Amino acid sequence: MSPRHPLLLDVTGRLVVVVGGGPVAARRVRSLLTDGGAVRVVAPALCEDLADLAAAGAVTWLAREYAPGDLDGAWLVHTATGDPRTDATVSADAEAARTWCVRADDAASSTAWTPAVARADDVTVAVSAGGDPRRALALRAALQTLLDTGALPVRRHRAGAGHVALVGGGPGDPGLITTRGRRALAEADVVVVDRLAPRALLDELEPGVEVVEAGKAPHAHTLTQDEINRLLVERARAGQRVVRLKGGDPFVLGRGGEELAACLAAGVDVEVVPGVTSAIAVPGAAGVPVTHRDLARQVTVVSAHDADTDWETLARLRGTLVLLMGVGRLGEHMDRLVGHGLAATTPVAVVEDGTLPTQRTTLGTAATIADRAREVGVRNPAVVVVGDVAALAATLGRS
Repeated sequence: MSPRHPLLLDVTGRLVVVVGGGPVAARRVRSLLTDGGAVRVVAPALCEDLADLAAAGAVTWLAREYAPGDLDGAWLVHTATGDPRTDATVSADAEAARTWCVRADDAASSTAWTPAVARADDVTVAVSAGGDPRRALALRAALQTLLDTGALPVRRHRAGAGHVALVGGGPGDPGLITTRGRRALAEADVVVVDRLAPRALLDELEPGVEVVEAGKAPHAHTLTQDEINRLLVERARAGQRVVRLKGGDPFVLGRGGEELAACLAAGVDVEVVPGVTSAIAVPGAAGVPVTHRDLARQVTVVSAHDADTDWETLARLRGTLVLLMGVGRLGEHMDRLVGHGLAATTPVAVVEDGTLPTQRTTLGTAATIADRAREVGVRNPAVVVVGDVAALAATLGRS
């Protein structure tokens, strides 16, 4: 093939003619619509996908065979009829009109080509592989994975609009963050990080990315919540991409709702990247399914460091009770639950450092777990599971 000149086109609002109504044409049309093109389809019949688009008014459909004049006003032409004679005619008419034409049936006879494209937000990578579409698709798939996971250097180096991403980092193991969360970190100029976030991910940040400690431990806050809210807003207004990296999920006892509200009130562009909550994942990693047929059909998650917790109501609930931040007052919590009617023999599991190599599970009952925890030196971060499912850790889990 002759040398190719790579180029990106802005087709927004511009007429693009697609000749053909089959699946190949449908793929081209979907891509053009995604990029904002005004698409005209010329074909006597349409496949189901194209018919749906035509019925919805997303494309203009000329329900007949191709005819001279159909390319008038077009900025770009795609022909994919499956009939070489028709495709050649369309290509010749486009050539005469000095309009670029992509031929699906014969790349060597085209004047334009559609590369395989990998995208991530405002990053677009186009792949051409010497006329070998399968090779190009394989390369595109590999690049897309690298973009999605932030393995490529996607951080911008020119000024742009500020942005805040509230990212749930998962229960501890850095491999349990979502690919969207990883990419947000790879794009970040500033990372505001919690104490229980997967801090190993900070080692992967580009040099020059600022890390702000916002960790909260009992009676020891690096930043107050109001200070965190102001920091997110100020940095985004300064044009920086800010990631608020939390452990677990931002909206499960993580004050993510407050941070989202602060950004929205300030008119700052903000997104929420959900994470795997430790309330579910940590027990699971220890072999404790928080719901299990015949044992528990509901689960209740409680922040156990609050003094005004309604232990009387919790003691009456069926199913599984998960206590977060409850190790420091474990004995007091168990006494209150038992005092309000929870059976003293109810199984309890305490899982420390869930999903990490140092993970450890301590088992007992509502009557014995506090003494057992003191004996072995249980410490935060830990998740406390109260209910029949906790006993499953002895057979399904690892200590």
